[in-house]
Amino acid sequence: MSIKRSVGERIFDTFNVVFMIFLMAITLYPFIHVAFASISLPSKLMSHRGPILLPLGVTINAYKLVFRDPMILIGYENTLFYVIVGTALNILMTCLGAYVLSRRGLYLQKVLMVLIVFTMYFGGGLIPFYLIVKALKLTNTRWSVIVPTAISTWNLIIMRTAFMGIPDSIEESAKIDGAQDFTILFRIIIPLSIPTIAVMILFYGVGHWNAWFNAMIFIRKRELYPLQLRLREILIMNDTSNMLTEVADIDEEPVGETVKYATIMVSTIPILLVYPSLQKYFVDGIMIGALKG
Repeated sequence: MSIKRSVGERIFDTFNVVFMIFLMAITLYPFIHVAFASISLPSKLMSHRGPILLPLGVTINAYKLVFRDPMILIGYENTLFYVIVGTALNILMTCLGAYVLSRRGLYLQKVLMVLIVFTMYFGGGLIPFYLIVKALKLTNTRWSVIVPTAISTWNLIIMRTAFMGIPDSIEESAKIDGAQDFTILFRIIIPLSIPTIAVMILFYGVGHWNAWFNAMIFIRKRELYPLQLRLREILIMNDTSNMLTEVADIDEEPVGETVKYATIMVSTIPILLVYPSLQKYFVDGIMIGALKG
């Protein structure tokens, strides 16, 4: 038996649908604009004003130029290293910290949590941060991008909350069977927290993929630059000279514009392909980490 909905409910549902379509449109349009601009003819792109809803001609010269730039390929290699190694270190350190902080018999647990949360609101600033990294002799190495940000306080709190949501009886049964802390963590706690860990992988991975500031501060060797730092050079510093030297018959300014759009697409598509594979864990992981505190 169907329940008859009131006029107010139908109006509310219609408003929600229209509003969500509007949000989807304003969210999706920038990506469409960049995608179509990257394959448009440079001359038509430069003379065009207003939104781009279809390609202005079709050419892939910009992508050819992007992949001819050795710094793009080097940036990809470095970024993959930062994402894979950095995320693995992030997850390991966050799990270890969350496990310790989630133990109910931990001495001075509340004091430790207050000190950890304090770091979310107050920091020493960029100069002390740089001096510490320099004192550890990490500057001009890949580890300067990974080690100083090994743990996110917010992710640590979410992970700790998820670990605390696991029944004590499971841990007690493991201890009766002779399991030690590392066994409990890696063979019981972590397998039961897969949704939360998947969300942490997403958070940390996207963070490493988009990161450029620490690399700009700590790294001077261009062969260690991540992809996003090369993208910054192209977009902000307008540095497309390496790409354009091989193409003498194309005007530098318009081609520079399409190259910028093509570089954005090249640096964005890989992370967009990874995101859907972890999306199914997103809601479950966030809810598990938010139920208890």
